[in-house]
Amino acid sequence: MRLTIVLVFLLSLPLRADSPSEPWRRYFSPQRLDALGQRFGAEGRDRAEALGQFLDREVAAARPVPEQLQRVNDYFNGLTFVDDQTHWGQPDYWATPLEFVASGGGDCEDFAIAKYFTLRVLGVPADKLRLTYAKAVTLNQAHMVLTYLPSPNGMPLVLDNLNPDILPGSERPDLVPVYSFNGEGLWRARAFDQGVRLKSGDSGVELWQELVDRITIEGE
Repeated sequence: MRLTIVLVFLLSLPLRADSPSEPWRRYFSPQRLDALGQRFGAEGRDRAEALGQFLDREVAAARPVPEQLQRVNDYFNGLTFVDDQTHWGQPDYWATPLEFVASGGGDCEDFAIAKYFTLRVLGVPADKLRLTYAKAVTLNQAHMVLTYLPSPNGMPLVLDNLNPDILPGSERPDLVPVYSFNGEGLWRARAFDQGVRLKSGDSGVELWQELVDRITIEGE
């Protein structure tokens, strides 16, 4: 996994369930599910359909945010970790949530991105969510997690595929944050609660469109 920091415009795509049209539902049309079945087999289609059903139930339940975080974290942590080279035949590939689920697994970036989109569908505001690159101390490698900010300057909670417990960043000494980002900006940090906002040119930030294009095609 490259430690490449990307300001991802996909993070502000209109997937939230905050309008009567609920545009995220188009990603689970029979035609889209059939296409996933052709690519990933019948089990892949079933996994994608199950995700749509999970979203339906969770949207209808309108649970408190702490419950949403736990249920979404548990749901995706049930999938298998597979490195990109083994899974996709390339050293670094960011899967769309449907690719991740239908293929049956992915790496840490795929877990974090899928959790982000699912919580956005459930109505969690974008400014409370950040994709965070960190160094996993025990593994001695780069790692991505999703963090939730209960308040603008508060200690974020960490949703991670390595640890099933949702803990404050202060209780994750095994992770050393480096960068975090969402649809609104990019932050550099040495501690989970000490982020310095960067301008787009300050740290070689790339505007990464390829994943956006694939998600857009999935929804057409």
